[in-house]
Amino acid sequence: MDSPTPAPAKAPIGSLRALWPFVRRHRGLFGAWLCALALSSAASLSLPVAFRTMIDEGFRSGSAGDIDRAFLLLFVVAVALAVATAARFFFVSLLGERVVADLRTQLYAHLINLDAGFHDRTRSGELVSRLTADVELIRNIVGSVMSIALRSTITAAGALAMLFVTSPRLAAWALVGIPAAVLPVVLGARRIRKISRHSQDRVADANALATETLGAVRTVQAHAREDYERGRFADAVANAVATARKRIGAQSLMTGTTITLFFGAITLVLWSGAHDVIAGRMSAGTLIQFVLYALFGGGSVAALAEVWNELQKAAGGMGRINDLLQEAPGIVPPADPQPLPLPVRGEIVFEDVTFHYPQRADTTALAGFRLRVAPGETVALVGPSGAGKSTVLSLLLRFHDPQSGRILLDGIDIRRLDPVRLREAIGLVPQAPTIFAASASENIRYGRLDASDDEVRRAAEAAEADEFLDALPEGFASELGERGARLSGGQQQRVAIARALLKDAPVLLLDEATSALDAQSEHAVQHALENLMAGRTTLVIAHRLATILKADRIVVMDAGRIVAEGTHAELLAQGGLYADLARLQFLD
Repeated sequence: MDSPTPAPAKAPIGSLRALWPFVRRHRGLFGAWLCALALSSAASLSLPVAFRTMIDEGFRSGSAGDIDRAFLLLFVVAVALAVATAARFFFVSLLGERVVADLRTQLYAHLINLDAGFHDRTRSGELVSRLTADVELIRNIVGSVMSIALRSTITAAGALAMLFVTSPRLAAWALVGIPAAVLPVVLGARRIRKISRHSQDRVADANALATETLGAVRTVQAHAREDYERGRFADAVANAVATARKRIGAQSLMTGTTITLFFGAITLVLWSGAHDVIAGRMSAGTLIQFVLYALFGGGSVAALAEVWNELQKAAGGMGRINDLLQEAPGIVPPADPQPLPLPVRGEIVFEDVTFHYPQRADTTALAGFRLRVAPGETVALVGPSGAGKSTVLSLLLRFHDPQSGRILLDGIDIRRLDPVRLREAIGLVPQAPTIFAASASENIRYGRLDASDDEVRRAAEAAEADEFLDALPEGFASELGERGARLSGGQQQRVAIARALLKDAPVLLLDEATSALDAQSEHAVQHALENLMAGRTTLVIAHRLATILKADRIVVMDAGRIVAEGTHAELLAQGGLYADLARLQFLD
């Protein structure tokens, strides 16, 4: 499926500004970090003064007491620097963990709330990459880079001010090196930002490919395509590495140029200062102080260059996360949702419904579709592939909204209902049920989370699933494996039926629930389905004659329209499409 078109690269400030609401939630940690940062910066900027005092007042005087006091001052400053730095690291690292946890939680909650149309056009592997790789970039930004950036900015500004305090003449010359160092950062930023975005896209492509292939590993092995898939993944990884190499090369060039220009200028300034010491215009301690401030300032500017590179890289990731967070769901609850009447009777009406899928706008899935299902009635939908049967169920679940017409439940347009309340009134048993990598009881309880163990067992008994679940090593507490790997297809269906029984919804949708089963499994599942269908309004997409014969009415669909309806005998007598389907599909 097509993935969303990547948004244009954004300025780092514009993209990363979206992090502030997550940081603001943890004001205490943020404030503690700022205090520790201020203390560590002050201690750092005090070190050169301590060294100057040690040289000029300690060594020059020759007094043991002066030397002791000078070294004691130096040690006190070092201890203050160590304590403040440790506190800064603790607070900012913990802040980063909490911000990332909040961001990941909000992004996951947002993704799971987006409509089926979004997930139809987006690869799940790409979304997982956004939740992992891109969010990890943000962890680095908040937990490290942000701290380095602010610390380096404070240190660079403080060092620059102290350079002028120490020696205004030398500081004026040193100031020439700063614009020279900043210039390549400004010129290279746009290119690095663009390359960073492409690099993250290629990583997402590789992750999406791995997720898709590992999810279908049995199909890969059944077709003996391991070498082919290894080659595809290796190509995707190589592509990601090649793009990353361009980014790394650009960042390296910019960093190297910045450091060379800056320290080249500082070296010339220090050469001039050395001549001042020889001429007696400056003390040795003052020159050492100037040298240390120059090194602090130069190191801070170099660190800012590195930080800028990291910001460019993270801006691409945050831009992608922002794109997802800004994605608006197509199906939303109305401002003032109408409540469903209690109890729900289960009358379903489709009034002149026309619908086409967004990704197939030129193909009409339903055209002027009209259908009424009475409360408690079982209606079977039959027809060739592409007739629109599954679309009927998707629209009733409000995974999509029709382009025209209405769908009513108990006389209420379902667009006037909260989608959550609507779906709580509908049970679903799909052809390929989803079995989670959890215990059997947890899988069944997914139908109603507050159900007791006794209610779970009664649902399993009604679905005729208790016998094989009890036979598992730990019974209902046994893990069923990813996608229910420990169960057969028929057993998975009966777990899904138990889940629907536990939900006890008044409307039931069966999407080809027995079409992929062998005769013995079908018989067991069919009996469980009869227990499930009793007293419920049921829409069945049917490929098997046994299911159709149980229906009160059969609706024959073709090309998104109803072409015939009636009982099995009536439709056979009429001939036409149903008779052809019965001969080819049902009576084999």
